Amino acid sequence: MGASAVFHLAEAGVRDVLLLERDGLASGSTSKAAGGIRAQFSDPVNIALGARGLTAFEQFHTRPGWAIDLHQVGYLFVITDPDDLAAYEESIILQQQMGVDSRLLTRREASELAPGIVVDDVLAAAFHSRDGYCSPESVVHGYAAGARRHGAILRTGVSVEGIDTEGTDIVAVQTSAGPVRTGAVVCTAGAWSKDVGAMAGVTLPVEPLRRQILITEPISDSLASVLPSSMPMTIDAATTFYLHREGPGVLLGMSYAKETTGFAHDFSEDWMPDLVKAMERRCPSLLDVGIAHRWSGLYEVTPDNNALIGEATSIERFLYATGFSGHGFLQGPAVGEVLRDLYLRREPPIDVRPFTAGRFAGGALRAERNIV
Repeated sequence: MGASAVFHLAEAGVRDVLLLERDGLASGSTSKAAGGIRAQFSDPVNIALGARGLTAFEQFHTRPGWAIDLHQVGYLFVITDPDDLAAYEESIILQQQMGVDSRLLTRREASELAPGIVVDDVLAAAFHSRDGYCSPESVVHGYAAGARRHGAILRTGVSVEGIDTEGTDIVAVQTSAGPVRTGAVVCTAGAWSKDVGAMAGVTLPVEPLRRQILITEPISDSLASVLPSSMPMTIDAATTFYLHREGPGVLLGMSYAKETTGFAHDFSEDWMPDLVKAMERRCPSLLDVGIAHRWSGLYEVTPDNNALIGEATSIERFLYATGFSGHGFLQGPAVGEVLRDLYLRREPPIDVRPFTAGRFAGGALRAERNIV
C-alpha cells in the first residue's frame, strides 16, 4: 500500500515524497499474501477498488513497468449453502451493473474449470475470468522503482517513533534516523496503523489477526492433470478454504475461526484440523501431498472487515489507508490513486467516503460478505 501511494504521489509531481519502512520493502503483510486479485465483492466500493486494481495489474508491465507474474485464471467461489447462494446472486447483479463480467456457473461448469475439486454438494459457483493472482513482492518493487524514477525517496530500516504537532498541524515525524520536517503524513502501516494513528491523536480501529498459508511439494503428473496451472483461484465459500497452483505445487489456506487478534507471527498447528477437514470435503487428493513451505502473516482487521481510507478530521493532513482485512494487496493500486487525489485535494476516481474511520463513531458498520 505504501509503495503504491508513494508511486502515485511522485508520478503526479508531488515533491519531497518520502517512504519510511522500518524493515525491508515488502517485508510486512504484503510478502505473506497469497497474491489474489479480484473484483468479486458485495460492497460497491470494494467492487470499484478491485476492478480498478485489475486494470492496473494488467497494465503493470508498462506502468510502472515491471513483470509481476500475472495469472488471470479467474476466481471461482464454490457455493454449497442456499443463503450464500442468494447473497452471491445479489452480488453478481451488482458487479455486472458496475461493469464486472462475473457470472454464476453450474456445478458442471465449475468442475470443468477445476476438475480436481469435489462438487457433488455444490449448488453453483461464482466466477470472474479477469480475477487471478500475481507476485506481491514484484508489485511492491515495481512501484518502488517507479517512485524512485519520479524523484521519491525510499528509506528502509527506519522506524517511525512519533509525530509532532502544533495545534491541528503536523510539523514533523520523529524517526529512528532523526526528525523529518513535514506537514503531511500518509499512514499505510497495515496491522501497525493503530499505533501510528495514536501518535497523531487519530483513532484507527485496526487489529492484527494471523493467517497461515501452505505450499505443497511438487504434485504428480496425474494430479496436475486435474489441478492444472490454468485452474482458477478456487474458494469454498462455506469454509474459506482456498487453493491455486503455485509453480510445481499448490498454494492453499483458509481462515481459522478460533484465531484471536494479536501480533502472532509464528506458524501454529492449531488450524490444521480445520484445514484437513475442509480438504477432505473439497480436495481430498491433496491430503497425501507433502508440505514444502508454510508461513504466517497478519490481516489488519476492522470491526466490519472493511478498509479505513480517508483524511483525519481532528488533525490537518493526516491521511490513512489501512484495515483492509485481507484485501489490501489487490486494492493497493486503486487506493494509491485515491490517496494521491486526497492529498492533492481533488476528486478521486472512486468515492471512498463510506470508508472513513469516523463511520464507527455512530455505529455505522458496513459489512463485506465476500471475506476470505
